[in-house]
Amino acid sequence: MQAKAQTIYIKTNIGEIAIHSNNQKSENLPIIFLHGVYFDHHLWDNQVREIKDRMVISIDMPLHGESREITKSNWTLNDCADMLIEILDSLQIPKVIAIGHSWGSMTILRAANKHPERFASLALCNMPFHAASEKQKATFGLQHSMLIFRNFYTKQAAKALFGKTSLAENPSLLNLLSRPMNALTNKEVKQIDKKVILDAEDATSLIQNLHVKAIALKGKEDYVFTPPKIETVIVDGGHISPLEEPLKVIDLIKQLIDNKGQ
Repeated sequence: MQAKAQTIYIKTNIGEIAIHSNNQKSENLPIIFLHGVYFDHHLWDNQVREIKDRMVISIDMPLHGESREITKSNWTLNDCADMLIEILDSLQIPKVIAIGHSWGSMTILRAANKHPERFASLALCNMPFHAASEKQKATFGLQHSMLIFRNFYTKQAAKALFGKTSLAENPSLLNLLSRPMNALTNKEVKQIDKKVILDAEDATSLIQNLHVKAIALKGKEDYVFTPPKIETVIVDGGHISPLEEPLKVIDLIKQLIDNKGQ
């Protein structure tokens, strides 16, 4: 029987982070999920439902979902990596299987480079790893000027994030973006984009020096590049593979679990 889900709040260097767990008692390695920008822990609902034999934890990243008490204003991706380790320490989890989407993957990559002994294996979905170009920075500046027209902005974001076919065949994907995104103020959207995307340092060397088993996944229409040296699964859709191709992401996670024999 799957344990009843619970939410707790853990103090980290960034602030108080909401942790959602099934609290399952098991000798199997726990799995932890980290979502990307504009979403919250519900991004992983399809995948979490399929895992019943171990503890499953999903995080609301800073300023997202129920993680609203953020006390550090100048946090960085490295702070997010430290936040992840602090969460594992607080939960007394010595080693974990980590699954990330976009920002979540960027966080896991940095944490695994700092503390490889804490991670059994990684699934890095739709992970940006190149530094933003000047053109991209200028584009974001223009896009942010449209935030006052929030519905229009959200629809444009959906077009950029989801694949054309998946958005056309499943219009409800827009609602799955607008629900968590509407919880963010315009100021918070700008702040998150700056810290996670525009100020992110190039992480190619972190991938090349990674000493933890990892599998990557990206959509055919995803704007991110295929990471070097990591086995990468290509699926249909764009940048939000956990929602566009949930079964393929579940298969990826099961592959990680099976490879560990746990």
